Parts: sequence; C-alpha cells; structure tokens
Amino acid sequence: MLGVLQGFSVIWIVILIGYVLGRFNVLGPDGQRILSRLVFFVATPALMLQTLSRTDLRAVFSTSLLVAALSAFAASLAYLFIARVLLKRRTGTALVGAMSASLVNAAYLGIPIAVYVLGDASFAAPVLIFQLAFYTPFFVLMMDSVSRGRNASFGAFLIQIPKNPILIASLLGLLIAGTGWHPPDLLMQPFVLVGGAAVPGALLAFGISLYGSKPLQNRLDRGDVLLASGVKLVLQPLVAFLLARYLLDLHGHALFAAVVLAALPTAQNVFITAARYETGVSIAKDTVLLTTAVGVPVLVLVSALLA
Repeated sequence: MLGVLQGFSVIWIVILIGYVLGRFNVLGPDGQRILSRLVFFVATPALMLQTLSRTDLRAVFSTSLLVAALSAFAASLAYLFIARVLLKRRTGTALVGAMSASLVNAAYLGIPIAVYVLGDASFAAPVLIFQLAFYTPFFVLMMDSVSRGRNASFGAFLIQIPKNPILIASLLGLLIAGTGWHPPDLLMQPFVLVGGAAVPGALLAFGISLYGSKPLQNRLDRGDVLLASGVKLVLQPLVAFLLARYLLDLHGHALFAAVVLAALPTAQNVFITAARYETGVSIAKDTVLLTTAVGVPVLVLVSALLA
C-alpha cells in the first residue's frame, strides 16, 4: 500500500500549498479564476497534445480501455438518470455531477499507484488516453453547448469543435500518433514545458478554492456531492469488476488493475471545467475533496479483496 499512500500524500501536499496561497491572497482576488483558465485553455491542451502524440494507438483499443470506458459511461449515466429524472437538476449542474461521478484521477494518482501498487505505469495509460482523447472533450463539448443556451445536439457539437482547445489538441495528438511522425524535440519541448503546468496548476487552483469554503456546507448541493461520491467510489469500481471478470474474462492481476483504476478518486480537472463554465463548482470541489479523502480506505479494501 506504499504506492497508494505516496500518491495521495503528494496530491494533498500540493493542494495544501494552494490553500496557503489562497489564505495569504498571494495571487490576488482573481488568482484562482485566472489559474483555472490558464490550466483549461493553455496547459491542459498542451499536455494532451504532447501526451497523445507519443501514444501507441493499439493501447487505445485494449481491453483495459474497454473496461474504463464502459464503467465510466455506466457511472455517468446512472448519475444523470438520478439527477435529471428523479431530482430534476438543471442540465449543466447534472453534467458536472456526472463528470464528478465518473472521471478518475488517472494522471496524478493513477500513474504513481500504477507504478507502486500495480508494478507498471503502463496500466494507467489506456485510462489516461480514454479520458484525455474522448471522455473529457465529450463532456466539455456538452458543457459548451449547454452554457451557450443550445441543445446538446450533434449540430451544436460540430459548431463548438473549432472553439474547443482541449478537443483540438486531443485530435491533433492522435493524428500525429496515427501518422507515425515523430516531431522534432525543438517543436515539442514547448508543449512539454507548458503541459507540465496542467496537473500542479489544477491542484493549486483547487487548493486556493478551499480557503474560505467549508465542504458539504451548501445544503442544496450536499445530496449531489454524496450521490456523485457514492457512484464514483462504489458503483464505478463494481461495474468495472463485473465487466472485467464476466464480460472480458479477466483474472488475477489484470482484474485487480482494472478495478483499482476505476476506484480512483475524482480528477481535479472536473473542478477546472466547472470553474470555467461557472456551473456546479461546489459539487465538483466537494466531490473531489470527499473522494480523495475516502479514496485510501477504498483502494485498501479493493487490494485486500483482489490482490
């Protein structure tokens, strides 16, 4: 369990640094908003471009990707059904909740846990690729459509594609990978350098947002946060287990890896997206906080049952 504890320790330390920045107002009153926009519009697209351009596309269509995709969509659809049909939440708020309930922290927690717990960083690659190339851009397009007062139709998606830096960067990265072209280091190093700010920037922005706020204090959002956290930490890994074991017939370490990755806490990028569209911010923030806090015992339980 050393990898689990190391991964969580690093993420909490960076969040704490962000909290200190907010506590002493180091970046000014608009620091969190500006940092969030920098991560969303600049750092994350750069990270996606340089990461996906070096990807072996065969990993995109592996069984691990199938488990990650189906379990994520199952979790998001379950949340959306409850939020929209039963709780009558607005579309934008429900979309943020669905992201919170299904988008795993595959980069900053997934990679170290894959190294220290699963024994190989490549286990996290299919999940990371799926989220970077398909899942996150899909939700961002949905948020784009809703925030502009349009129905989430295919036509609305097409209109928003040229305006979406995350989707454009993902498509360019996959195109480069598909052609087999290896861009010179001189061309890619700026993207590597800027993309390196995406994860710490998201964590710092999240930490800044925690100052002056009390988790689960918003009674209107408390139910949404608890629902998203429950779906994320219970339903998604359960679906991953059922799919991996009974649909794909995975056993042993492969089965263990699929469930561990599905049980990871909510990614901080959900908060960045919510802050960008100024929708469901407290839901995203509290779900990230709660699932990250409860994530350690959940992963320990998964390890005890399957390792």
